[in-house]
Amino acid sequence: MSRSVLVIGASSGIGRASALRFAADGDRLVLMARSGDVLDRVAEQCRSAGAAEARVVAGDTSVADDVQRAVDTAVTEYGGVDVAVHTATVMAYGTLEQLPADVFRTVVEVAVLGTFHAARAVLPVMRRQHHGSLIFINSLLGSVTVPNMGAYATAKWAQRAVIRTLQQETRDEPDIHIGMLSPGGINTPIYYQAANFMGRAARPPIPVLQPERVAASVHGMVERPRGNVSIPVGPANPIVIAGYRFLPALYDLMVGPLFKLAALTRSDQSPTEGNVHKPAPELDDLHGHWPGR
Repeated sequence: MSRSVLVIGASSGIGRASALRFAADGDRLVLMARSGDVLDRVAEQCRSAGAAEARVVAGDTSVADDVQRAVDTAVTEYGGVDVAVHTATVMAYGTLEQLPADVFRTVVEVAVLGTFHAARAVLPVMRRQHHGSLIFINSLLGSVTVPNMGAYATAKWAQRAVIRTLQQETRDEPDIHIGMLSPGGINTPIYYQAANFMGRAARPPIPVLQPERVAASVHGMVERPRGNVSIPVGPANPIVIAGYRFLPALYDLMVGPLFKLAALTRSDQSPTEGNVHKPAPELDDLHGHWPGR
């Protein structure tokens, strides 16, 4: 029997890959992101990939009413929400001294309020059903900090706190599963959609995985639920986290030079707010510019 699947952040990257992965199972989809025109194209791709149905809701995850509209669409059209995947995020590069306050605030709000709004809208439905999987995409930077990415790290550390609290607060419903995936470098457009005040263009830190790899992990969490779990995605993640926790002085010494080597390109970058405050639909895509597809 096909599932009712809500994907928040479905226009690009991991969100689009996740939508396509569930479409291949013949599931019924509700796709949400800020770019309605892009969502229409993604919905058509999902139907071609096998989705039984695909509806779109243009909206911002940091706006509670927008998220509620997406959940209501799934309930009205499909009778409930079996799976909800929250991938929406925005990113900013620059030291905390360089970043405009409104850019910092929006990066944090999208991650934290978006997660909060998704849970507030989805969990009452799943409690009525007494089942469901609610999966959030966090980040390696939800466990470590890196120079020039303070806004994103703040957002992801706070998002992790919200998710872990949700995992604790839903223990009374054993068939509701709250999952968290924490990828490292993924080949998506977010790196050139991001706000950037460093003067240098950014890239995903090596090693770079493809968004389909994360989508497969999302799908696996739904197919083989193991309670409330938190899973890293990326071979370097455990090493980086161990260095941050157990060798902090060495980590702080090395993280700046390694960031410049692994996460910056040689191209100059003019200051930009990127897609932080408004979408950049012309840059939305499944993959970014980096090899290894």
